Amino acid sequence: MEIVNRVAQSGIEVYDLELLWEGHSIKELDLASFLDHGMLLREKPFRAQVAAYDWQEFDGVHVALFCSTEALVPMWAYMLIASRLDRARTVTMGRKADLVRELFALALTKEDWSRFSNRIVVIKGCGSGVVPESAYTKAMTELQKVASKVMFGEPCSSVPVWRRPKERVK
Repeated sequence: MEIVNRVAQSGIEVYDLELLWEGHSIKELDLASFLDHGMLLREKPFRAQVAAYDWQEFDGVHVALFCSTEALVPMWAYMLIASRLDRARTVTMGRKADLVRELFALALTKEDWSRFSNRIVVIKGCGSGVVPESAYTKAMTELQKVASKVMFGEPCSSVPVWRRPKERVK
């Protein structure tokens, strides 16, 4: 008896958000370490410390800039640090999770959604956990514009989420 893969024959398209992640590492940089007692920015010592810092550890990685204390850090200080991170892949304000959300949002804006036109799509839901929740909702809103049906999970075990209403014939 021949085993038939009905899922493969069904024409269901699997949209795997994890494929948008290019896998480069992320480093967080806490500006508190550049502040006097982690709380006070004194311009001259701050600039000297930034100039003396070895920035090579951030080459080719994504960098999330933040301040872990309640210090009032002026925007120019973040900008000065960002100017030294010119060999990083990406530099953004916030923590690692903020940077991941930003990268996925950018990748989703570049996606060609027309390839899912009038298709049944399953947004893959099991994975490593790198995909932020916001990416699932953004993918849903974009697929809803073009797909005929959207589900969540795996093709063999999915949860229906949305179906294009059938047009009524008068």
